[in-house]
Amino acid sequence: MRTLVLSLAAVLAAASAGYAQPAAFDRLPSDVLDVRPPSTRVEGLPGLMTILPGPCPTVSPEQVRRRIVDLAAQEWGFFGFTVVDRTQIDYDDEGPRRRRLPPEERARVADSIAGYWTVAPGGDWIIERQNEIWNGPRGVGERWRFPWSAAFVSWVMCESGLGTTARFVRAIAHHVYIDQAIRARDGRLAGAAFAAYDVGEATIRPGDLLCSARRPAYRSLAERRRQMGQGARTHCDIVVKVDEAASRILAIGGNVRGSVSLKILPATLEEGRLAPAQSQARRSRAPFAHLQLRAEPIDANALDTSPTIKALGCAILTTDSWRAAADLMAVGTLGCSE
Repeated sequence: MRTLVLSLAAVLAAASAGYAQPAAFDRLPSDVLDVRPPSTRVEGLPGLMTILPGPCPTVSPEQVRRRIVDLAAQEWGFFGFTVVDRTQIDYDDEGPRRRRLPPEERARVADSIAGYWTVAPGGDWIIERQNEIWNGPRGVGERWRFPWSAAFVSWVMCESGLGTTARFVRAIAHHVYIDQAIRARDGRLAGAAFAAYDVGEATIRPGDLLCSARRPAYRSLAERRRQMGQGARTHCDIVVKVDEAASRILAIGGNVRGSVSLKILPATLEEGRLAPAQSQARRSRAPFAHLQLRAEPIDANALDTSPTIKALGCAILTTDSWRAAADLMAVGTLGCSE
């Protein structure tokens, strides 16, 4: 297994400013984390890329929640451990495009993002359209024409064992599976893997999803219920750690600043449960929906015990400018010492 291209300290120092220049970490061997990499679901160079069909794996229900966290963490590492800290007031959801991945990094991850699209209905024509873009003047360094965050979530759920549409409707838009979770909460889909709650209504755990909306800017499930089945600009992230001591929730999402990124979300205790708080960051969108996985809980610090974080070893960081991200990597129970 290769080491990080950049030192972990440098990654975290950059992360404290809201964006980390990519430091690719190899995906783990299959004997450590048994998963089919997204890049193996396509073949051919960008511009000529085609889909290699393949099923979603069958996984026992008690493993699904853990796999969701572990797969999200591995993709986060592969994309360079980008951290977006919404507890910082100068964070901007609509920050400058210069903060997106540079062209050479877009080329490196092109087949991985294409692989995410392959598991969602409609992903084939999106890859065809992207081939046309790659054959244009800017080549493989051109960014993806269509937002791929829902495709990322769909791939994670596929590889985690939620392969049937009765359990999770994989889609190129988040609102499709948000609506499925709302119907499940309303008692119409007993077999669905997720049930929807208003934020703060139910306990948030690693493996759950937190979803926000831009247009329309939903504030509750009731507002979405009135528009069920209609298109909406929504986004969901996968919860990987619930940090009650630090009053924050950590969640990983796709196409966040053009990458798979980890968000640090401010949170408060509401009726004994930690829930996302309204961030003071510029143009930040608060989650309106919590999609709770219908499965037994795992440790609240599930990110820290994921195979990817264990593979990093430990990093003891003390510089003040690194504090926003330092404890994401500090695995104190795995042989680290001051």
